[in-house]
Amino acid sequence: MEFSFYTAALVSVLATVRVIFHTNAIHSLLYLIISLLAISVVFFSLGAYLAGALEIIVYAGAIMVLFVFVVMMLNLGQSEEKQERVGLKPVFWVGPSLLCSLLLLALLKGFHGLSGESMIGTWVSAKSIGVHLFSAYILAVELASMLLLAGLVVAFHLGKENKKRLEEKKRPTSFGEKISKNDLSKTI
Repeated sequence: MEFSFYTAALVSVLATVRVIFHTNAIHSLLYLIISLLAISVVFFSLGAYLAGALEIIVYAGAIMVLFVFVVMMLNLGQSEEKQERVGLKPVFWVGPSLLCSLLLLALLKGFHGLSGESMIGTWVSAKSIGVHLFSAYILAVELASMLLLAGLVVAFHLGKENKKRLEEKKRPTSFGEKISKNDLSKTI
């Protein structure tokens, strides 16, 4: 289990560094998914199976889907699309593939070393988790929900502004406005 813990922690740190320093938003999201999955393996290796499962379901699943929708709502232009096509070369998949393979190896090695004694624990019901989340940790839950809502509103606003600018550029000038030489050369 120690091997699984340290390997997953290393994968998480490396993937998080790639999230921070990568210039492409989609690639950063992919590395963030790897980082969150590695953190769930850390939870599994520590014996916190519920925390690991919730990490996968909530963060790697729901929140990452939200991030992908936000990136889609931003409606990136042609230049970003060209940059994305360049990033789809097989050479760029080597890093994430190696990190995922290392993570899978750590997970399999950790599960192989499990004995019946290490699986003994106390059973926690979903009701008790809900009671704790909405009583002792209500401030953290509400702050997290407000942060997600603020991110969604900001992404929607940025996407709407970008759409407005594009519509203004496409709109023809009115009859009374002066047309510059550059505008004429663009229309001809």
